[in-house]
Amino acid sequence: MKNRQGAAWSLEAQPWAPGKAFAEVTGRLGKWGLKTPDGLEALVRQLVTTVVADGGRHISLHLAEQNDQALILAFSHRSRPSRPRDDDVLDRLRELGASSCGTEMTGEGRQVWAVVDLEV
Repeated sequence: MKNRQGAAWSLEAQPWAPGKAFAEVTGRLGKWGLKTPDGLEALVRQLVTTVVADGGRHISLHLAEQNDQALILAFSHRSRPSRPRDDDVLDRLRELGASSCGTEMTGEGRQVWAVVDLEV
């Protein structure tokens, strides 16, 4: 993450995790002097809800900012999700304002990420 601001959090995979994740992201963006774009809450909640559904004990949330864009990544830390993969998540993220998004299953869990344009 050279030449960009970044932050990461570990959260319990609980029903309150999406709200906590949104609070962390908006708090950090505020510390960096950046405005929260419209629709960010729904997007962060979707990212986190998706990886919480994998059934692990905790998740990781990562935030990076560069060139008036934010990358938000949620990671499940569960290599074998307890629920089938949600193939519609990328369409929902785009509908919620992601300019780019993706998902990847690794040996350590699922990553779901989105890039959003920040208000300047």
